[in-house]
Amino acid sequence: MHNYKELNVWKRGIKLTTEIYKISQVFPTEERFGLTSQMRRSAVSVPSNVAEGAGRRTDGEFVNFLGIAHGSICELETQLYVSYELGYIEEQRFSGITDELTEIQKMLYSLILKFEKK
Repeated sequence: MHNYKELNVWKRGIKLTTEIYKISQVFPTEERFGLTSQMRRSAVSVPSNVAEGAGRRTDGEFVNFLGIAHGSICELETQLYVSYELGYIEEQRFSGITDELTEIQKMLYSLILKFEKK
């Protein structure tokens, strides 16, 4: 078992999630059950799966949940691109959040590689 609260990827995932909630607050009302809901679920899935995997008994289980978190962040990135193309997110904010997404993707991938080698 791992202490997920000490993992930087979990901490950054929490910050990313709160940022996504703030960004999506200003989306059009008709997106409440569309992009807003999807983006929030994808975002919260990242730190949630890191935490769940860290609480499992084996490194293999941990890696599995890190893979799910990685998939969720890729899904979120796609939703951000759609939101940007629709004009829901301004360019500067989009650029900043996608840069952070890329960093979290790298962190997840590195952790996966680290624990797969054990």
